[in-house]
Amino acid sequence: MPSPELVAVHIHPVKSLAACTVGEVAVEPWGLDGDRRWMLVDATGKVVTQRQLPRMALISATPVPDGGIVLAAPGSAALGVEVPAPRGTIGVVLHRSRLDVVEAAPGAHAWLGEFLGAEVRLVHLDAPDRRRLIDPAYARPGETVSLADGFPLLLTTLASLDALNSLIARGDRPGEGPLPMNRFRPNAVVAGTDAWAEDGWTRLAIGDVTFRVVKPSARCVITTTDQHTALRGTEPLRTLARHRRSGQELLFGQNLIPDTTGVIRVGDPVRILG
Repeated sequence: MPSPELVAVHIHPVKSLAACTVGEVAVEPWGLDGDRRWMLVDATGKVVTQRQLPRMALISATPVPDGGIVLAAPGSAALGVEVPAPRGTIGVVLHRSRLDVVEAAPGAHAWLGEFLGAEVRLVHLDAPDRRRLIDPAYARPGETVSLADGFPLLLTTLASLDALNSLIARGDRPGEGPLPMNRFRPNAVVAGTDAWAEDGWTRLAIGDVTFRVVKPSARCVITTTDQHTALRGTEPLRTLARHRRSGQELLFGQNLIPDTTGVIRVGDPVRILG
């Protein structure tokens, strides 16, 4: 078997919108540079994701050098969105966390609301001191995360996806497979491992950057959403429930916390340190 290697890197500039594939990216203590620094909230300030609005999968957000983004969606003219000026913050709720963010210009709210058919606001995490603390059951004191659900990075492996697709093909809904990796919205995708090998990892290095492997990723309904059509099925949750269940959690992929910073690149060797 070939040695483990990083074969894809993805960032999600706006939480729950389409992923951007990049060749290299800087690793910061709280996640990849440009990953999940923006998100959508509803009229009450609560986070909105593909869980509520699957059509979010059809919107792309491309980062630009000044920190802004360009929004694009089928049938809509692209819209440039600048980093909002620090003119005061609003309080929002991201799962069980409350945090302060800055609203984008009203034109972004209107553009997104028209495409999604829902009242939403686009907000930006503008300052490092507004990041959230990671669950202390898994993190060291003071370790933070941006607008990801719980951890700075998500890693998946091609071998485990192949194994999962084989299980789907043997099930009673084989027509829903094989599934592409984008269903799982990873940051780092690794080739050259055995299926489910990542279950036993505790530390690894991608190139020169080291990470702790802290918790398997519990999957939700977003994984059943076709990222190109926004249509939903039952897989992979149906098969994960039979073969990859731990208590109430259905598992695929591993959450990482960086121990060091640096740049990771497609083609970097992946070394298992523990």
